[in-house]
Amino acid sequence: MYNNTCYAQDIPLEKQKDSSYIYYGDYIIFEGDTLVVELDEVHLLKKLKFKNNNDRRYYYWFRQKVHKAYPFAKMAEDKLAIINERLAAIKSKRKRKKYTKRLQEYFEKEFTDQLKKLTRTEGRILIKLIHRQTGATTFDMVKDLRSGWKAFWYQSTAKLFKLSLKSEYHPESVAEDYLIEDILQRAFNDMTLERQESKLDFDFEELSQKYDDFIEIQR
Repeated sequence: MYNNTCYAQDIPLEKQKDSSYIYYGDYIIFEGDTLVVELDEVHLLKKLKFKNNNDRRYYYWFRQKVHKAYPFAKMAEDKLAIINERLAAIKSKRKRKKYTKRLQEYFEKEFTDQLKKLTRTEGRILIKLIHRQTGATTFDMVKDLRSGWKAFWYQSTAKLFKLSLKSEYHPESVAEDYLIEDILQRAFNDMTLERQESKLDFDFEELSQKYDDFIEIQR
């Protein structure tokens, strides 16, 4: 599979009769004034092809899991940005500790019940996506915001479900992670999920050449 990036071409269009403006590529010229119009980058993704019905069913089943987990990861990034901004403004160690405790209570109240509804597969995807969105593992986030002991406790609990809070997101080397990224890129293009760029350093266009036949991913 591959993806290409499309940009607007600089093709001049003649001025329409009785019109006060003309188009020229990314520009609109009004009576001698130029307005620059920013055009979003668009990834063109190859049409999905499946070898058999089992591959088709697996892909769409897995896509549902990614769509369910992604909003939680996006929320984690949004909340983390706010938390870091506020913590940076708090100079008192005592006040920082008090604020962190309030965050702990908030997250437990706000998200615990929702996260309990996730399946093991959705939980695994979420842990990977949190790393994609924030650049930090779930383990490190818990450790920074609560304490090393709490992070250890959460890690031990996750192991009961055969999950690791230390899991990272590597679409450049892990086939399942690439599948997740491909699903996200398609959802971003379709606007079924709100786009957020990854904090990690990888080039999806280059990866798409490597995983051309991504449906053959190990399950």
